[in-house]
Amino acid sequence: MARVKRGNVARKRRNKILKLAKGFRGSHSKLFRTANQRVMKALTNAYRDRRKKKRDYRRLWIARINAAVRSHGLSYSRFIGALKKSDIQLNRKMMSQLAIVDPAGFKAIVDLAKQAS
Repeated sequence: MARVKRGNVARKRRNKILKLAKGFRGSHSKLFRTANQRVMKALTNAYRDRRKKKRDYRRLWIARINAAVRSHGLSYSRFIGALKKSDIQLNRKMMSQLAIVDPAGFKAIVDLAKQAS
């Protein structure tokens, strides 16, 4: 039986990992075994944080809306409840943008919500 040399396959597999580890510091980007550990950890963190980013942004939008609404004498939860009653379907991202960029427009929405409740 002929001898199988794994040089190509093994090298390609290792180089794929080392390419992903480019930019890591020290042996984490040079040595295969440590680079492999770091890449696995980095991919795990990236997967988790792609989901976490959505939560973080939602929290930021809610905090901004809450701050803007309180200046008009309303709490966040009452404001959201009033929006649902008045059937205003703006998402939190758009409302936080409105609160920052167009305070007059946001005030109009708050007034509409107050009338509904």
